[in-house]
Amino acid sequence: MSSQRGRRPTIDDVAREAGVSRGTVSRVLNGGHWVSGPAQEKVERAIRTTGYRINPHARSLATSRSGSVGFLLTESYERFFADPNFLLILRSAADALAGHGLTLVLLMADTLEERRRATEYLTGGHVDGALVVSSHRGSQEFIGTLLEAHLPVISAGIPLGFEDQVGFVTADDEGGARAMVEHLLATGRTRIAHIAGPQDTSGGTSRLRAYREVTGDRYRPDLVAYGDYGRASGAAAMRELLSREVPFDAVFCANDLMAAGAMEVLSAAGVAVPEDVAVAGFDDAPAALETDPPLTTVRQPFDRVSEEMVRLLVDEIDGRPAGRVTLPTEVVVRGTA
Repeated sequence: MSSQRGRRPTIDDVAREAGVSRGTVSRVLNGGHWVSGPAQEKVERAIRTTGYRINPHARSLATSRSGSVGFLLTESYERFFADPNFLLILRSAADALAGHGLTLVLLMADTLEERRRATEYLTGGHVDGALVVSSHRGSQEFIGTLLEAHLPVISAGIPLGFEDQVGFVTADDEGGARAMVEHLLATGRTRIAHIAGPQDTSGGTSRLRAYREVTGDRYRPDLVAYGDYGRASGAAAMRELLSREVPFDAVFCANDLMAAGAMEVLSAAGVAVPEDVAVAGFDDAPAALETDPPLTTVRQPFDRVSEEMVRLLVDEIDGRPAGRVTLPTEVVVRGTA
């Protein structure tokens, strides 16, 4: 090592060790464009030999980038910790960002004031872009502000009202819901109820729309109840359906947590699953394996959703147009239907 003991190695030290110019080292550090294979190998070997580390503050000043990405979740703290899907998306996004040398910054913004503060942070030069998760129509005024600030944004799910302005990654909600209702019909169930998700989200509206289309002439408004994706809301919706005294032999729930809550109410009422009522969910979350019997559901590829979100965001940060990706879902048949 040619640098002095105790002094932080510099680009010049790496260049001397590799026998190349300072500019070549700089190009390697910034992606390796216009650098030959042998030269890049020399520089990478010299970096290891000298122990050189990139100075993130200096890089930020030179590139006008922070090296960080905001992960904005517009849900309550209770929902964040109760719904494992958020943790799956968060963990997968952090792993994917790390592969690009980017750090994830988690921002929770349930209330209007929290969203205002989060928006100020995101547009204050602290991050290079934002991943927006679980935005609800009517509470996503912040998206317009982010767009006005020219901040790259990618949404998990279709951002209602901003479909043509914001890139997004979504699972095929409508296709998955359609396949599940068709599966229930194929098992001989003829009176299928639905516990729908929030109608201010793309997932909630798409899954309800598919249910209505497939049931067709069998559709009845009194076989539909609504929840907020939480377990307790699924239980409340099932109690509401039972109180209407309208017969049904299956229920398709817009997510697994609501399905688990619905099953608890059915069990307490002496209704056997699947003998009396078949139950199906959506997500293939951990809750699907915790019910008794295990839950038939629609699998979403949460890890791929996160990876694609990060890929699209990095593209947008690098100046490419916002992309839109819909990923396939699949029916997973277990013991409840």
